[in-house]
Amino acid sequence: HQLHQELPYSLSVESEHWEERDDGSVRIDQTIYVQRESQKAIVVGKGGHQIRTIGADAREELEALLERRVHLFLHVKVKEDWPERRSLYSDFGLDYDS
Repeated sequence: HQLHQELPYSLSVESEHWEERDDGSVRIDQTIYVQRESQKAIVVGKGGHQIRTIGADAREELEALLERRVHLFLHVKVKEDWPERRSLYSDFGLDYDS
């Protein structure tokens, strides 16, 4: 939602790790894939401001959905070929050829 105007179809988010914690909370590690370094700069923002805003909003939404505390860790990586990776689409339940 934060980057819809700048990067509507240029990024993908993949959940890398999910860990149930003893206190009832959950730790989630996610990687945001972009195609170019310039897009990574947009996602991270000046001084990391944009990625912190994205993380705070996502954490709030996840906590409401899961009804528990969420520890969310976001990582941004450049992967030029991510839109052509058929496995990403099937992981999301989508048909690459559609």
